[in-house]
Amino acid sequence: MKRPELLMPAAELNTLYTAIRFGADAVYIGGEAFSLRARADNFTMDDMAKAVAFANDHNAKVYVAANILAHDTDIEEIRTYFKELSGIRPHGVIISDPGVFMMAKELMPDTELHISTQANNTNHETFNFWYAMGAKRVVAARELSLSEISGIRSKIPADMEIEVFVHGAMCISYSGRCLLSSFLTGRDANKGECTHPCRWKYDLVEETRPGEYFPVEENERGTFILNSRDLRMVDHIDDLIDAGIDSFKVEGRMKSELYVATVANAYRMAIDDYLADPMLYKENIPYYLEELNKCTHRKYYTGFFYGRPGEEALIYENSTYEKDYVFLGRVEDVTDKKALIHQKNKFYAGDDIEILRPGKRFSDASVLSMEDKDHKQLESCPHPGQEIYLTLDNDAAAGDILRKKGNA
Repeated sequence: MKRPELLMPAAELNTLYTAIRFGADAVYIGGEAFSLRARADNFTMDDMAKAVAFANDHNAKVYVAANILAHDTDIEEIRTYFKELSGIRPHGVIISDPGVFMMAKELMPDTELHISTQANNTNHETFNFWYAMGAKRVVAARELSLSEISGIRSKIPADMEIEVFVHGAMCISYSGRCLLSSFLTGRDANKGECTHPCRWKYDLVEETRPGEYFPVEENERGTFILNSRDLRMVDHIDDLIDAGIDSFKVEGRMKSELYVATVANAYRMAIDDYLADPMLYKENIPYYLEELNKCTHRKYYTGFFYGRPGEEALIYENSTYEKDYVFLGRVEDVTDKKALIHQKNKFYAGDDIEILRPGKRFSDASVLSMEDKDHKQLESCPHPGQEIYLTLDNDAAAGDILRKKGNA
């Protein structure tokens, strides 16, 4: 049985390190331009070089997104960008624009070229077209069912890879090709500046009655008519593998280090458990689901994988995330049984917390004491980024993620 790749997102270097430590086979990132995440921290060329070096040392890969739909004014800058990128030698570049694809093929001949979901890849002829052009992988449109993906797999070359989103936010527009943000706010989703107007609450105004607002109601439950649920397929690993999918992709290049660690660990354990013993995987599904409920998310569903979704695909009551756990920090070092972290959110000496370790189930711990960098005893740590030494009643190791139930 072929082992699928687990592909995680990263907004910056520390998150990439965490994604790989927690089981990602590959990580996709964006540079400072051309990656559809203009508001993310994104990676400088120096950061990308460090990312590729770290991935190579850990038998992982780095794919760089360059998936904007380019205008003529972008072309020369893109050419310069690809020339610089070729020296860093990422393992792949993700592209949606055919013209950008041809530039990458010319300027980065030794780099794998992957076709973004933004190219709306919905049939086997499209996959075969991109294969003939030299693409190694195509990201399937999120609107495809498992049976459609399986059909495409049977009609394309065996060495062409299929990448599919299996977890994360869904878009109300076809594979993310949306004009709402550009029309309403002047910020173009297809250049990475989306304001997410699909999450807004809307009212109607009749043109002869300005100032009179009539609520747009889907039904009696609420008025968020474009607000989709999040995708979650951790309990359907068997069906994903049977469909012939090569890469399981998690959405979220704007997400936190805690999110990436939690999701990567759950999917890594699920994939490995299934490949080792399908019955073990079935037994552990409740644990994977419990873990994924601990990271920031909207209500979950299975997207288009089992047919076109109905009204259950949307959330009508509100547009907020469910957030039950707080990120406390990543353990950077342990000396004399004291764990060093740079704290992310306030917590207290005496708190009960959880330790998340790569490849393991979480473990409980209590904070016995807390000290600042001068080893002065503290009752709490209210300042984000503060250097804190923790004495816990359970063992912690460098790279562990610390989290706590509750809101920040």
